Amino acid sequence: MPFPLYQIDSFTDKLFGGNPAAVCLLQHWLPDPVLLQIAAENFLPETAFIIPSTKAEHYHIRWFTPEIEMDLCGHATLAAAHVVFKHVGLASDKVIFSSASGELTVTRQGSLLTLDFPSRMPVTAELPEIILKGMGRKPLEVLKARDYVLVYDSEDTVRALQPNRAILDKINLDPGGIIITAKGETSDFVSRFFTPQASIFEDPVTGSAHCSLIPYWSQRLRRKELTALQVSARTGKLYCTDKGDRVLIGGTCVTYLQGTIYI
Repeated sequence: MPFPLYQIDSFTDKLFGGNPAAVCLLQHWLPDPVLLQIAAENFLPETAFIIPSTKAEHYHIRWFTPEIEMDLCGHATLAAAHVVFKHVGLASDKVIFSSASGELTVTRQGSLLTLDFPSRMPVTAELPEIILKGMGRKPLEVLKARDYVLVYDSEDTVRALQPNRAILDKINLDPGGIIITAKGETSDFVSRFFTPQASIFEDPVTGSAHCSLIPYWSQRLRRKELTALQVSARTGKLYCTDKGDRVLIGGTCVTYLQGTIYI
């Protein structure tokens, strides 16, 4: 049975930048093991599967890494919205995805797509010794929501850190990971994201991590609207707004591939 498949670079306006995601359009859910096999075959950070609802602007969405199903994924949701707007041809400037994390709205204003996601304010936490050893440098502050949030002194430090994967792969934080962050030089803040035991250790751009980063930096910088850079090798730019119990995460997308898979 054929299904349309797209590969999208999210949170970038340049091909080969941002974070790549596959988006697969289904008419009904396939068995979970098959969804996981498709994601493993794609071997991208995330594959989003979407199914149209009875209303034109409503879809159901699920996200899979090559290893597990995720509870929330920003860049793959942005990619799914890009596909619905650009390739499916939705006339509305709003699409609503029903997910394990509730209803997620994505709006379109020109080329900018904006996610409306739940806020996950991190709280002060103890850092496991194995993470400290794996990171190789003690942070100024340690917090946690879904992910550990390690705050460092500068953007240069965040860019230069070289975590020891052999050490960090001894722990399992599913479905979370490790965020490192600092105040930015040309943006309000910067970050990187690491997932121990995952096939893709450093995620290029992590929308869901900003559910914690936005409320943290909004409180610290005393501003509601922020710009962010995820300073991985591919780099991603995000436009952020703190709305209290929700966060807005904006970015642009580029289509890399359009094809068909046969199951």
